[in-house]
Parts: sequence; C-alpha cells; structure tokens
Amino acid sequence: MSMDYDFDRLIDRRGTGSYKWDSDPGARVLPMWVADMDFRTAPAVTEALAARVEQGIFGYTLVPDVYYDAVTAWFADRHGWTIDRRNIIYTSGVVPAISAIIKALARPGDKVLVQTPVYNCFFSSIRNNGCEVLASPLLRRGDSYVMDFDDLERKAAEPDVRLMLLCNPHNPVGRVWTADELRRLGDICRRNGVTVIADEIHCELVYPGHRYTPFASLGEEYRLNCVACISPSKAFNIAGLQIANIVAPDEAVRSRIDKAININEVCDVNPFGVAATIAAYTCGADWLEALLVYLKGNYDYMKEWCAEHLPDFPLAELEGTYLVWMDCRALGGDSDALEHSLLEATGLWLNSGTMYGDAGAGFMRWNIACPRARLADGLERFRSFVDAQGR
Repeated sequence: MSMDYDFDRLIDRRGTGSYKWDSDPGARVLPMWVADMDFRTAPAVTEALAARVEQGIFGYTLVPDVYYDAVTAWFADRHGWTIDRRNIIYTSGVVPAISAIIKALARPGDKVLVQTPVYNCFFSSIRNNGCEVLASPLLRRGDSYVMDFDDLERKAAEPDVRLMLLCNPHNPVGRVWTADELRRLGDICRRNGVTVIADEIHCELVYPGHRYTPFASLGEEYRLNCVACISPSKAFNIAGLQIANIVAPDEAVRSRIDKAININEVCDVNPFGVAATIAAYTCGADWLEALLVYLKGNYDYMKEWCAEHLPDFPLAELEGTYLVWMDCRALGGDSDALEHSLLEATGLWLNSGTMYGDAGAGFMRWNIACPRARLADGLERFRSFVDAQGR
C-alpha cells in the first residue's frame, strides 16, 4: 500500500532544542550540517510513541522479544542477512557502540584503521580509548571514490593494527560499497588478524542501481571477523531517541563487548527508542520508500542546478546517505575558514571537509534531507557567496 507523505512541508524546528537548528539561533541561519532530517518520521513511529506516552509511566525498560523479532525480520527480509538474536547487544547509539567495541577489542596504544575522509566521530572514539588513528585515504576517481587496496594491505600488516572501522555506506563520500570491494577488504583484514567494525547506520539510505551489502552477510569467515553497528536512527530520523544495536557473532568477542558496554554505562535504553524501533521495522517500509524517492529527487535537483550555476564545484556521485560531498577547491583556501565565512556572509551552515580528516581538505558536506525549497535556498546562498568572491 502506498500513501502520500508530505516531504515538502516546511517545519520550523527553532526553539525545540534541536542541535541542528538551535546551536546558532540566528534567524537567518540555514543549517545544512548535522546529519538529521527536517522531515517528520514515519506515521507508524509517531503513533507508537503516542501510545507509549498514553500509559504515562516511564520506568526502567525491559527490551521485549518483539524488539528482536522486528530487527531480525527487517534485515532478513530487506537485506538477506540472517541475524541470530543472541548476537544482538542493544545500546544508546552507534557512537557509544563503536567506543565500547574499541575498548573491548583493542589496548591503549593500538592502531585502528580508517578510510578517510570519514565520519568525524571515528577519530574521537579511537582517541578516547587511547588508541591511534591510522588513515588509509580513499582514492578519488572522477566524481567518486574507491578503496586503495594496496595501501590497506600495507597498513593492515602493521603489527599494532587490531581493528578497522568500516563505514558502509560511506559518510561523507556517499559510496555504497559493493560485495566485491567488501570481500577484498575483508580478506586483507582476516589475513592480518584485524577485526572489522562495520558502521552500517546509513544502510537503508541507498538509491536505485546500488545495493547495501551487510558485511556480515558475505560468508561465515567474514561474519565471524566482524562486529556490525546498526540503528533505525538515520533512516527514520529518530536519532534523539538514542537506540542502536551491535551484532557480534563471535561469542568471546561479544562477551568482551558486553562488559565494555557496562563499563561505559551505555547498557540501558529508553522506552521510546524501543517502541520506535519496533514500529519502524514492522510498519515503516512504505514511508521509507517514499523518503528515498524524495531524497533522490533532491540530489538530482542539486546536481542539475550545480551543473548549470556552479560548474566549478563538482558533487560526488551519491549512491547512498543524504550527505553530498562538494569539491570546493575552486575557491582556494581552507575548508574550516570557508565554513565560517559562508555562515557569516550568507547564514548557510555546511560541514568543513577537514572534519573528516586531511583527505577532506577543500571539500564541504551538505545535508540535503530537507524540503526542496530549503535546499534551493541553500544553493542560492552558496551561489551568492561564490559570486561575491568574483568567481
């Protein structure tokens, strides 16, 4: 059954305690930085939350069987990944999950491999556990990126490398890694005794012509050498409800992660996160399909608009996520300075590419999960800024 959902509706989020909209309360600020969406979540989710509020008691939460049923059925039906419910550890978010996994599986001083430019919290999760970031930069190919397998092979062989943090689909460059790419990465890691931590939070946000491959679904040897982090928070816009799942098939590894989750005190979740997850995974598919059509339309609109009005600012091909990676090297200078001067001059707030490592220098990240009118406003502001630079 298909329904009509209004993704064009402009909802004022100011004054709601929104990190994205209230971090700079200036009336002219247009935030297109933090990765949450300016759309209401699926009606099934809001209905489930309303029903939970109606009861009026919000004590400590026991996660019910139906929660595990919802998670496992969703990934089996939608992605062909069979998850044993006994391998799931719930926690309050993917970032706390990654931090606890690093605490469990690495020692201070160990190195953790990442493919830059990559999600900025990877760096803090690694450093907060006393470990060292080892970057294997992605290679730019036209308006896309590929893995540098030769570099990965060299770096995975370094004696202190214990873990690799994989972003699948990849934030911020928008790649949805193919099964072949993941298999090749997995083989390198297995040969070198490196465990893969797969951050798959963007897994539902994949566009036609591309397919999300759960790393753990590649085969038994890959499954046992990985820990996956999943959550409905990105796809259903419920990050504030703070819920995520770790899937750890290896029993000894799982037991160490469980201990680290408790040491870090992120072993409890709230009742709204549980209710929302069950609703999203049991009744949210129709809304998600409509969302994906709208997001793809936003990207196509931006791509066409930039080709006409900003030809010197190529966009990375968007295979997945709602985060667009723009090459701003035509402006010269520093991404951090550009973020600041764009905000000062036009009110447009984007993410500086250097947040994602040195490989992001000269790039900016746009969040296009907003009504098209808002995206059009952001693009006009960016063009006015470029024009003012005499370009």
